[in-house]
Amino acid sequence: MSSKNSFKTAIRGLKTNKSRSALTILGIIIGISSIILIMSLGKGAEELILSQVRGLGSATIIIEPGRRTQGPSDFGSLFTDSLKDREVEALSKPSNAPGVEGLSPMVVLSTSVSFENEVDSFMILGAAPLIADIVDVYPETGQFFTDEQAQQLSAVAIIGSEVKEKLFGPSEALNQNIKIKDKVFKIIGISPKKGQVGMLDVDNSIIVPYTTALKYLSGMNYYHQILVKAKSEKIVPETVQDIEATLRELHNITDSTKDDFQVATQEDIAQRVGTVTSVLTIFLAAIAAISLVVGGIGIMNIMLVSVTERTREIGLRKALGATTKNILTQFLLESIILTCLGGMVGIALGVFFSFVASLILSRMVSSGWAFVISPSAIALGLGVSAFVGLVFGLYPASQASKKSPIEALRYE
Repeated sequence: MSSKNSFKTAIRGLKTNKSRSALTILGIIIGISSIILIMSLGKGAEELILSQVRGLGSATIIIEPGRRTQGPSDFGSLFTDSLKDREVEALSKPSNAPGVEGLSPMVVLSTSVSFENEVDSFMILGAAPLIADIVDVYPETGQFFTDEQAQQLSAVAIIGSEVKEKLFGPSEALNQNIKIKDKVFKIIGISPKKGQVGMLDVDNSIIVPYTTALKYLSGMNYYHQILVKAKSEKIVPETVQDIEATLRELHNITDSTKDDFQVATQEDIAQRVGTVTSVLTIFLAAIAAISLVVGGIGIMNIMLVSVTERTREIGLRKALGATTKNILTQFLLESIILTCLGGMVGIALGVFFSFVASLILSRMVSSGWAFVISPSAIALGLGVSAFVGLVFGLYPASQASKKSPIEALRYE
């Protein structure tokens, strides 16, 4: 029997019981659509995070205190105080790091902010004026504070659009006084609606001079981060080496594995984000793939039932000259066709649900959520469904092909 005839026979066999065939592939449909949905959302999340990371600019270098964690139980890098004024002064010297155009020490805290009877909690970011250039948060109204104001510990603030809306509503906010941790700050600028930039939610943040934040708000003598802007993207690797050498000399560190600080570029962060999201996506997809195993077992059981019901048919075909290979091919094709059909329906549903989910998430996330469908995910869906049909259809097909024609014809 030719492959074409085997295919036609398999299709005819599946059509004899359409309802059972449809229910049989339900597990495959659920499994494939779940995998497509998870991979699409994982890719969308990765694109969203990477777009936020890139918002800091490719020439930006981030310095954080503490060594890199070596595992989930390693907390040695948390709550360290290795970045202070002396580190800022050392990195500001051209002789130590000639590639540095400017830097901004960072103090980050969340606390209550009040204006008259309105009280709410916001993120307070202590920074240097350079942050306006790095994050592109130049005020829509008013102006940013200057280096001179930062050196004088001026109590001035730049508020985000959401802060303005929550505390002042339609009223004028510029030049008004707000109270942060019992310290009165004058609003000198209001940022336009910006959304998320890096790890900073600009709209819900208040930016104040880092010197003022360090003395009056944080109660600490160290910084949470130092943002460095290199003179150009091309010299970022060289600048990173200069920063590391300067800090190691300052901290008397001769072994790089003993570093009490971390230096990362935007490319480093993007690679880490990509690795984490990829691993998480694969893990979730593997969980969803369990339904494929369940669906495969269901197909195997139904095919075994089908073999029993069609025993006389098998015997008659063998009596008319069908070989063991013909019978094996027919039932194996039926199983593969079922799973491939389920795979195609699952892919269609997965793409549809991914599109709907991206629309919903894009409304929930102010930065936007991209609808991403990878061709590899579609190819994986078809490949996996065909593989499931082959693996779980092999045993029933083998049982059918081994039946004796005489005993099969006698079967009631």
